[in-house]
Amino acid sequence: MLAFRADAIGSLLRPKKLREAFRRYSQGDPQLGAAQDEAIRDALRLQEECGLGVVTDGEFRRISYWEKFVRLTRGLEVRDAVFTFHDAEGHESKFTAPYASGKVSRAEPITLDEFDFVRRNARATAKVTMPAPSTMHFYRFTDWGSAYRDPQAFFADLGRVYQAEIADLARAGCRYVQLDEVAVAILCDPAAREKVKAAGEDPDRLVDLYIDAINEAVKGRPAGMQVGVHVCRGNYKGMYLSEGGYDSVAERFFGRTHVDHFLLEFDTPRAGGFAPLRFVPKDKGVVLGLVSSKTPELEKIDRLKMRVQEAARYVDLARLAISPQCGFASTMGGNPLTEADERAKLRLCVDTAHSIWG
Repeated sequence: MLAFRADAIGSLLRPKKLREAFRRYSQGDPQLGAAQDEAIRDALRLQEECGLGVVTDGEFRRISYWEKFVRLTRGLEVRDAVFTFHDAEGHESKFTAPYASGKVSRAEPITLDEFDFVRRNARATAKVTMPAPSTMHFYRFTDWGSAYRDPQAFFADLGRVYQAEIADLARAGCRYVQLDEVAVAILCDPAAREKVKAAGEDPDRLVDLYIDAINEAVKGRPAGMQVGVHVCRGNYKGMYLSEGGYDSVAERFFGRTHVDHFLLEFDTPRAGGFAPLRFVPKDKGVVLGLVSSKTPELEKIDRLKMRVQEAARYVDLARLAISPQCGFASTMGGNPLTEADERAKLRLCVDTAHSIWG
């Protein structure tokens, strides 16, 4: 079931020295690797000092949560997305998205170096994060690729990339992989669903397509490897892509997705209530993303405990855990928090978990 009562989603704030190293690298300086290694060691210490039993490299070898996957996979390139990020004040920000310009195949390992470094430098369990397959399709769903006649063929080829990557990770000793799924969360948003319909696509068909794509990606994973799916509403400098509860997708997504647990965002009223959790099968767990990575305001532990108990009305407490709702820096810029805020939020998750589950 759930190996950890306190989890972290993946990305951490990039320290200034690392951001500067990426800038120098873009200008021709080849010394990026040493700066990444130093920053990741510091990030591992931070997570372990907070008491986390599972850690990541902060995604410090990536510019964004999907950038490295696209860069190292044959057939993918980057173009403008059809969606925009926005905040509560109505400000918008454009972003880019993957595009299938050629037949997709695995050119080389994508995350194996990330896992190997964490395994060698951390006492805690290493988790590897990857963008979910829908990332390569949904952000440009009206024009997602020129190399395939239909998305099913595309996701079959893409699935083989994930299968090979997961097999290599397993051979190296990895026991926890997380897929970051944004499209399904966006397709919970009535406004986004209307936009999809207006473009001539059926949002429910896309949900089914993306469930099948996840199942294809994790097909044949070895026994002993946990796979979790983080369902994310978008995370860019504190902005988001969508709002709305999980009601419209819960029964299909929770019931048909062949993973061990779901990491779900419940940090604001935009996320809706816990009632959709009643559709989570009894052999799957839920990590409740109750602590916001978008704002420095620190949540109250009593309030978090109360919300966990509310969720336990729908999913047995033994199948629940707690985490931030998302990473702290899905892109290089990061969210509007300090490292001290980040540390306090991670520590709060651990303290809350100890208070509830011991």
